[in-house]
Amino acid sequence: MTSLPFPDAGPRLSREEAEARRAEASARIRAVTGIDETLISDLVEGFYDRVRADPLLGPIFAARIADWGPHLAQMKRFWSSVALATGVYDGRPMPKHMPLPVDARHFDRWLALFEETAQALCTPLAARHFVTRARNIAESLELGVANHNGVMLGLGERYRRDG
Repeated sequence: MTSLPFPDAGPRLSREEAEARRAEASARIRAVTGIDETLISDLVEGFYDRVRADPLLGPIFAARIADWGPHLAQMKRFWSSVALATGVYDGRPMPKHMPLPVDARHFDRWLALFEETAQALCTPLAARHFVTRARNIAESLELGVANHNGVMLGLGERYRRDG
């Protein structure tokens, strides 16, 4: 008999058990990092203030977002799910980002602004927690945008719209 490459996960969890595990994970993250919904709100608000003022990113957002209230609320749910494992965000960010006129320069600027904001508002541990996740998100979105534009990136390659 051939063994599976992954150990058997055992019986499936009930919805209640899964929600209890998520709550436990979220509580641990909160306790260790000090991240809470207030900090997430401050981070999102501060970050998007910087984005709107940025000469590279601002026009891209301005062309697509007329009412910032719903967008900021959605981003707060997104970061709650990403940073605290709360599960309160249920959107699909990739399809929204694929058609954007962006490339590695935009993702690098997005990350720089996010990191500046996180370092200004968070403890070093909380900032690292946020920034690590932001880097993974940016990398994934950049790959998705490249693929959407017919470009398959190799290991370590970055997407450039001008070739």
